[in-house]
Amino acid sequence: MAYAFETRPLTAATWPDLEELFEVRGNAIVRDCYCMFFRRARPAKDAPRPDPDSKAGLRALVDGDGVTPGVTPGLVGYVDGGPAGWISLGPRPDFRRLERSRVMKQVDDTPVWSVVCTFVARPFRGRGVQHRLLAAAVEHARDHGAGMLEAYPVDKPERSHPDSMFVGSRSLFERAGFTEVVRRSPTRVTMRLALR
Repeated sequence: MAYAFETRPLTAATWPDLEELFEVRGNAIVRDCYCMFFRRARPAKDAPRPDPDSKAGLRALVDGDGVTPGVTPGLVGYVDGGPAGWISLGPRPDFRRLERSRVMKQVDDTPVWSVVCTFVARPFRGRGVQHRLLAAAVEHARDHGAGMLEAYPVDKPERSHPDSMFVGSRSLFERAGFTEVVRRSPTRVTMRLALR
């Protein structure tokens, strides 16, 4: 079935659309962290779920507090005018937790942008929305001067629970032209796409 698709940067104007998307029943994985998991060094052990600090933290980034100047925290995807998906990306230094990760630590000195989360709401899955979100993210990164885009997808033969697939699958990134550069885990890889 054909549908109209577009993406818009996450801004104060599109914030209500992201809230609508994340707050839908069944979207606990994104509602719990509001895409702040990789942006913080480590959440408090006793942080409530959902953590209101996560939502407030992402809103602060939207308002320009702490994110690389001129860079939005991600893109909201729309199907037929309504919010349907989300992809979080930006310069790797914006994602402090990546450096603490054995699996996702820096590969080399190449400046990269990172894709750390991609989410499609249940009613829109299986329609190619995630591929279209990633294509938009590639163009967004290129338009903002990124020379290399990096991702950390799941790569395993058996099907994973959707909640563990927020980083995307290897096949998603391969179809977009990404190639594996390092594997530090049996089920996770680091993949890159040169943008220039």
